[in-house]
Amino acid sequence: MNFKTMLGVILALGISFNAQAEKVAVLGVQQALLASKAAEEFRQSLKTEFAKDEQAALDLEKQVKATRDKIQKNKDLVSADELKRMQVQFQKVYAEYQRSGQALQQKRMQREQAFIQQMRPKLDKVIRNLIKSEGYDLVVAKQATLFVKKELDITARVVELLNQE
Repeated sequence: MNFKTMLGVILALGISFNAQAEKVAVLGVQQALLASKAAEEFRQSLKTEFAKDEQAALDLEKQVKATRDKIQKNKDLVSADELKRMQVQFQKVYAEYQRSGQALQQKRMQREQAFIQQMRPKLDKVIRNLIKSEGYDLVVAKQATLFVKKELDITARVVELLNQE
C-alpha cells in the first residue's frame, strides 16, 4: 500500500495524526545562500571573469542588428544576388552570436554550480548548528509555505551565521 492510499484510508476512518513540534521555523535556503557575502563576492568575480566574453556577445548582437537593419533598408535597392549574400552574412553572424551566448551561459552555469558545491557544506553546517543551538523541532522550506509569521523565518539569521564562516 503506497503512502497516498494509506493516508486516504486513515482519513476515511477518521483517525488523525497529532504531531506536535514545540519550536518551528521556516528557512529560505536558496535565499540565504544568495544573500550571503560569499555570494556577493562570487557575483563580482563572475562579472570580472566574464566581462570580455559579455562584451564580445554584445558586439556580436550589435553586428546582428546592423546586418538585419542593412538588409531591411536595402532589400529593394540591391540585386537578388547581393541580397542573398547579405542574408548569408546575417545568418553567419547570427549563428556566431547564438554560439557565443550559449557558451557564455554554459560557462556561467558551471561556475555557479561549482560555487553552490563549495558553499553547500558551509551552509549545511550553519543550519545544523543553528537547529541544535536553538532547539528547533521542525524547519520547513520557505518555498513550501503559503503563510508564515515573520518571526518564524530564520533565513536572515542563517545569512548572518554564514557570513561569519
